Amino acid sequence: MKLHQCTVCGYIYYPEAGDPDNGVPPGTAFEDLPGDWVCPVCGAGKDDFKLM
Repeated sequence: MKLHQCTVCGYIYYPEAGDPDNGVPPGTAFEDLPGDWVCPVCGAGKDDFKLM
């Protein structure tokens, strides 16, 4: 799976881990995250992430 990194704070979204604290189950691809999902560290939107 592809990894995406927040360009604001450096957080890396790992699809195999998901973001369970924010309702995203493990195995969720970055592309499948809800449109209103934000970085759990700094609150940046999906548009502030880049493919690694």
